[in-house]
Amino acid sequence: MDKKQFDITTELTQLISSEQAYQYRIIPVAKNENQWVFKTDAQSIDELSKELAIVLGQNILLKKENEHSIQKYLETNYRKRSNNREQKSLMYSEDFLLNVIYEAKEIGSSDIHFEIFEKQARVRLRIDGKLMERYVISLEEYPKIINRIKIMASLDISEKRLPQDGRINLTTESGDFDIRVSSLPTLHGEKLVLRILSKNNIHVSLDNLGFTEQELKTYITAVQKPNGIVLISGPTGSGKTTTLYATLKLLNNDSTNILTIEDPIEYTLEGVNQVQLKQNIGLDFASTLRTFLRQDPDVIMVGEIRDVATANMAIRASLTGHLVLSTIHTNSAWATVSRLIDMDIPSFLIASTLNVSVAQRLVRKLCSSCKRPRSQTSYSINIDIIKELKDLKTDYEAVGCPNCHQTGYQGRKAVYEIIPITEELVHNIKEKQLEINQYLKINNIATLKTNMIQLVKEGITSIEEVYPFLI
Repeated sequence: MDKKQFDITTELTQLISSEQAYQYRIIPVAKNENQWVFKTDAQSIDELSKELAIVLGQNILLKKENEHSIQKYLETNYRKRSNNREQKSLMYSEDFLLNVIYEAKEIGSSDIHFEIFEKQARVRLRIDGKLMERYVISLEEYPKIINRIKIMASLDISEKRLPQDGRINLTTESGDFDIRVSSLPTLHGEKLVLRILSKNNIHVSLDNLGFTEQELKTYITAVQKPNGIVLISGPTGSGKTTTLYATLKLLNNDSTNILTIEDPIEYTLEGVNQVQLKQNIGLDFASTLRTFLRQDPDVIMVGEIRDVATANMAIRASLTGHLVLSTIHTNSAWATVSRLIDMDIPSFLIASTLNVSVAQRLVRKLCSSCKRPRSQTSYSINIDIIKELKDLKTDYEAVGCPNCHQTGYQGRKAVYEIIPITEELVHNIKEKQLEINQYLKINNIATLKTNMIQLVKEGITSIEEVYPFLI
């Protein structure tokens, strides 16, 4: 059965809250000037329409639908929240804005996008790496909501021509969390992205991130060295920072002085000296690293190596007896070496300081409640170009159930590629011999590709999910 047949538009979805949809078992069908139309499987339609007219303040027309279809509509379009907070109307108010933020936090969203176009504006939430449209906002209300966010984030509401960055701190009964706010001038107005940064780091641990047993041993050996550089590569949103924080938790003790320079500080760690980057006053990665070297550090964490100056300072810090952890944007673990060479870092310095190079990605995990072996061998994608998948005997497909909101996926898992820098690789780096595919095979070092294919074979994820990373 096609899941898309149960999709309804955002304009209709937002007429009622998730709690109202499940409580009354109603699905909005149409919004007319003088009447709202819903589908329902309720027995007494007359009584329910009267109650809804009072609750929603509208003339209500109910149409009978079977129980199975209503359940599918509910699971596909409405996510239940952990706290039954009252849904506010979609009129401009601080309550509506806070409701959006709390909703995003409670359903596990990482980012909230406020976007404006020629005829309407919208709010989208990123859940498990995918954006989902949640609200449509009128052009009249949108500037008010944007101004409210900018005030909360201490941004200049009169400045609409330049990008701005700010921060909001919210305290709720379920915990304390920060929100990083980024504004961007676009053709029709300002676009805002709110990144939710949880201060709760209890569950951040290397043991539950996604390392295989051998990868974890290799990684821990590298980060427990007294000096050198550990680099983690991957695109934005691939979990690099979480891996770094889990590493800092492992290294954090009373006898170790740990300093970090971050943009932004995503988690707060007790016992770790964390510095927030502030480019506008000259507090950048490179200048802060120079100061760090006079602060008697044992471990230094640099949020990201963005330029040659930062890379040079990181190398210098590791040469003077410090362990340096950082991230870099490359496509694979070994490509990090090429990137550093391209940044004019001498190859002999890279060879003598790099302990381990790590690459990582995040893939969605199949829902354990509804995944099933694929019933046919036909795919909507061309798997023939990936030779490792040709001899695949069994793989699992996403189905959809109440537990995963009919998506077929629930949660994400990090996939790693870990290359420890051995004597042989030290020689390769010094001589700039950067072709090491044969070395990886001989030493049984799993790449991102082989690890993803293994997850498909184990039924943890689907071919469709890993396919974009394999081609």
